[in-house]
Amino acid sequence: MTAEQSTVFAILAAVMLLLIWGRWRYDLVAFAALLVAVVAGVVPGDRAFAGFGHPATVVIAMVLIVSRGLSNSGAVDLLTRAISGLARGLTSHILVMSGLAGVLSAVMNNVGALALLMPVDIQAARKAKRAASLTLMPLSFASILGGLVTLIGTPPNIIIAAFREDALGKPFGMFDFTPVGGACALAGIAFVALVGWRLIPKDRGGATDAKAFDLEDYIAEARVPEGSKVAGKKLRELDGAAQDAEVDVIGLVRGGKRLAGMARHQEIREGDLLVIEGGPDDIERLIANLKLEHAVVTEAKTGLLSSEDVAVMEVVVPPGARVVGRSTMSLRMKYRFGVHLLGIARSGKRFRERLRHLPVQAGDVLLLQGNANELPDVVRWLGCLPLGDRGVQGGRRGSALLCGGIFALAILLASLGWLYLPVALSAAAAAMVFLRIVPPRDIYENVEWPVIVLIGSMIPIGQALETTGGTEIIAAGILALSQGFPAAVVLVLLMVIVMTLSDVMNNTATAVVAAPIAIEIARRLDANPDPFLMTVAVAASCAFLTPIGHKNNTLILGAGGYKFGDFWRMGLPLEILIVAVSVPMILWVWPL
Repeated sequence: MTAEQSTVFAILAAVMLLLIWGRWRYDLVAFAALLVAVVAGVVPGDRAFAGFGHPATVVIAMVLIVSRGLSNSGAVDLLTRAISGLARGLTSHILVMSGLAGVLSAVMNNVGALALLMPVDIQAARKAKRAASLTLMPLSFASILGGLVTLIGTPPNIIIAAFREDALGKPFGMFDFTPVGGACALAGIAFVALVGWRLIPKDRGGATDAKAFDLEDYIAEARVPEGSKVAGKKLRELDGAAQDAEVDVIGLVRGGKRLAGMARHQEIREGDLLVIEGGPDDIERLIANLKLEHAVVTEAKTGLLSSEDVAVMEVVVPPGARVVGRSTMSLRMKYRFGVHLLGIARSGKRFRERLRHLPVQAGDVLLLQGNANELPDVVRWLGCLPLGDRGVQGGRRGSALLCGGIFALAILLASLGWLYLPVALSAAAAAMVFLRIVPPRDIYENVEWPVIVLIGSMIPIGQALETTGGTEIIAAGILALSQGFPAAVVLVLLMVIVMTLSDVMNNTATAVVAAPIAIEIARRLDANPDPFLMTVAVAASCAFLTPIGHKNNTLILGAGGYKFGDFWRMGLPLEILIVAVSVPMILWVWPL
């Protein structure tokens, strides 16, 4: 092994370990690895940032903008309303919702598809008085499976198509993935709907279950007695004392009626009632410190949480959100936006005390309270996804047919070869912005920049693996393990290896690393590289064993109350099924 090969392997090993560890964001890890590779000389300086202009990077960015256009226009809502009401029993509900997730994920970003369908699924679970954990995991898996069907369904497919263009001069087409991906999606969705959900532990209670955020013991009223030192102060002047006691003063009741909003600028009077949120011991501490009196609560507790201009909203924290790794205290949410954190649910466990100092993790479900008109904008700034009716987030509703037509035209022109796919999608995105379906201010917010940085950084490293001969070493090892067996065994071994990597590290990074290895294996076997590339495409997207392998699995972690080990119960048999279905289909559609 040469020094260059050793350097590339060391960089890739460090990237994989850091991605598995998860301490630092994957985009920062990838970019740091790229800089190390350039300094070490394995990536030429003039090619260091070529990945950011790579067609795959452009396509992924444009798909994200077009996906937002489909959502804003109401096209997705029309389809969801038309289909979601067809389900009756639990099995039929999972089948309908999973099928819808698969269809949407085939034509738009699968994380976006799941985010759109999660509130629908959660509301259905609440109406049926069943645990959302029974349906959220099937929904997540189905949205992942749907991405296998088309070129733009998932980033690994786009990566694989780009590598084929580099190797053979022509990329995979829009629907070249459909025969194999469609078979996998149909078999996988049938499995999760008929069998898979029965393998999920029945005792999981997510944040979305009825009364999951039971606040009755954590909201209290305290009366301001005559001669109190609190009287005459404005409510916001109590922030320091409230912070010391680890509570929030979230409202003011006067004459039996709650004052509008948070009443932070209202002057407190004798006889007023302060509405306090926090842990029981902390509430007692504030009442004692300020020498307040306990009030007898005669109205429903939920009345203390909301009014006409105050709203309470459940949101899920996706990977890469602004709030991940930070506490609400460090974000100064209360002081900047007047938003209070009332609760956190994480893998079935609910936190109600010391929330302000608790670092938020991806997959958490937060219960937020704030101004009804401003809260949606704050949630968006935080990068979180509402788990209820989100209303309109901008753009032009009622333009579903127009938006769908623009998208269909772009796909048609690209499929016929009349327009290069990145150009066709860029034109579609530009048209949606010009027609105000996607507001200009939202363009950059809708591009998932950590993914773009990841791809742009990893592509030169993947190319360095190939140019230094590292792919030859890995390919030789895989062929040595399968020596004497048919080529189908090589495909199975390659798929298992890539699936395993994708279960513990980002699927896009997995595809970037595995694609040149697949091409090298085909070269050594003197075989058609297409079946090997298609194997990597399927395997890189099928991350079902852990909540960290795919963003969709992370999204449902807190909402469904799942534990880390719950995913393999349904995920392992599903991955085995995908191998059993995909390998014969690959060999049939893409002969060696």
